Amino acid sequence: MDFKKTNAEQSIVTRDIRKFDGPTGNIYEAVAIMSKRANQISSEIKEELSGKLQEFSSHTDNLEEVFENREQIEISKHYEKLTKPTLISVQEFLEDKVYYRNPSKETK
Repeated sequence: MDFKKTNAEQSIVTRDIRKFDGPTGNIYEAVAIMSKRANQISSEIKEELSGKLQEFSSHTDNLEEVFENREQIEISKHYEKLTKPTLISVQEFLEDKVYYRNPSKETK
Protein backbone atom coordinates (compact mmCIF):
# COMPACT_ATOMS: atom_id res chain seq x y z
CA MET A 1 0.00 0.00 0.00
CA ASP A 2 1.21 3.49 -0.77
CA PHE A 3 0.88 5.50 2.43
CA LYS A 4 2.01 8.68 0.72
CA LYS A 5 -1.25 8.91 -1.25
CA THR A 6 -3.95 9.39 1.33
CA ASN A 7 -6.63 11.98 1.97
CA ALA A 8 -5.93 11.80 5.70
CA GLU A 9 -5.05 14.94 7.60
CA GLN A 10 -1.40 15.37 8.55
CA SER A 11 -2.31 16.49 12.06
CA ILE A 12 -5.05 15.86 14.55
CA VAL A 13 -8.41 17.46 13.74
CA THR A 14 -11.68 17.73 15.62
CA ARG A 15 -14.20 15.21 14.31
CA ASP A 16 -17.90 14.65 14.76
CA ILE A 17 -18.06 11.23 16.43
CA ARG A 18 -21.63 10.72 15.21
CA LYS A 19 -20.18 10.10 11.74
CA PHE A 20 -18.27 7.09 13.07
CA ASP A 21 -21.22 5.02 14.23
CA GLY A 22 -23.19 5.32 10.98
CA PRO A 23 -21.85 2.21 9.22
CA THR A 24 -21.79 -0.01 12.30
CA GLY A 25 -24.51 1.49 14.48
CA ASN A 26 -22.14 1.37 17.43
CA ILE A 27 -19.39 3.88 18.20
CA TYR A 28 -17.34 1.33 20.16
CA GLU A 29 -17.42 -1.15 17.30
CA ALA A 30 -16.34 1.59 14.90
CA VAL A 31 -13.43 2.57 17.15
CA ALA A 32 -12.38 -1.07 17.44
CA ILE A 33 -12.42 -1.41 13.63
CA MET A 34 -10.34 1.74 13.18
CA SER A 35 -7.93 0.60 15.88
CA LYS A 36 -7.37 -2.77 14.22
CA ARG A 37 -6.86 -1.10 10.84
CA ALA A 38 -4.37 1.36 12.39
CA ASN A 39 -2.43 -1.60 13.79
CA GLN A 40 -2.37 -3.22 10.33
CA ILE A 41 -1.12 -0.01 8.72
CA SER A 42 1.51 0.45 11.43
CA SER A 43 2.77 -3.10 10.91
CA GLU A 44 2.96 -2.60 7.15
CA ILE A 45 4.90 0.64 7.55
CA LYS A 46 7.26 -0.93 10.08
CA GLU A 47 7.87 -3.92 7.81
CA GLU A 48 8.55 -1.63 4.83
CA LEU A 49 10.94 0.54 6.86
CA SER A 50 12.77 -2.48 8.25
CA GLY A 51 13.20 -3.85 4.74
CA LYS A 52 14.70 -0.60 3.51
CA LEU A 53 17.02 -0.28 6.51
CA GLN A 54 18.05 -3.92 6.19
CA GLU A 55 19.71 -3.05 2.89
CA PHE A 56 22.22 -0.94 4.81
CA SER A 57 23.16 -3.51 7.41
CA SER A 58 26.70 -4.72 7.17
CA HIS A 59 28.83 -6.77 9.48
CA THR A 60 32.07 -5.08 8.59
CA ASP A 61 33.32 -1.62 9.48
CA ASN A 62 34.45 0.56 6.62
CA LEU A 63 34.79 4.20 5.59
CA GLU A 64 31.50 4.17 3.71
CA GLU A 65 29.61 3.56 6.94
CA VAL A 66 29.22 7.29 7.58
CA PHE A 67 27.62 7.79 4.14
CA GLU A 68 25.31 4.82 4.64
CA ASN A 69 24.35 6.15 8.04
CA ARG A 70 23.24 9.42 6.42
CA GLU A 71 21.05 7.50 4.01
CA GLN A 72 19.54 5.56 6.90
CA ILE A 73 18.81 8.81 8.70
CA GLU A 74 17.13 10.27 5.61
CA ILE A 75 14.96 7.17 5.21
CA SER A 76 14.01 7.28 8.89
CA LYS A 77 13.15 10.98 8.67
CA HIS A 78 10.94 10.29 5.66
CA TYR A 79 8.98 7.65 7.57
CA GLU A 80 8.64 9.92 10.60
CA LYS A 81 6.95 12.52 8.38
CA LEU A 82 4.35 10.10 7.04
CA THR A 83 0.77 10.49 8.14
CA LYS A 84 0.15 8.57 11.36
CA PRO A 85 -1.58 5.18 11.01
CA THR A 86 -4.48 6.23 13.24
CA LEU A 87 -5.27 9.20 11.01
CA ILE A 88 -5.06 7.03 7.89
CA SER A 89 -7.39 4.42 9.40
CA VAL A 90 -9.95 7.04 10.43
CA GLN A 91 -9.96 8.50 6.93
CA GLU A 92 -10.25 5.06 5.32
CA PHE A 93 -13.16 4.23 7.63
CA LEU A 94 -14.96 7.48 6.84
CA GLU A 95 -14.43 6.89 3.10
CA ASP A 96 -15.80 3.33 3.48
CA LYS A 97 -12.53 1.78 2.32
CA VAL A 98 -12.18 -0.62 5.26
CA TYR A 99 -13.56 -4.13 4.99
CA TYR A 100 -14.90 -5.46 8.27
CA ARG A 101 -17.40 -7.98 9.45
CA ASN A 102 -18.92 -8.94 12.75
CA PRO A 103 -19.52 -12.71 12.94
CA SER A 104 -21.92 -12.29 15.88
CA LYS A 105 -24.22 -10.12 13.72
CA GLU A 106 -24.18 -12.47 10.73
CA THR A 107 -27.23 -14.66 10.26
CA LYS A 108 -26.74 -18.35 9.91
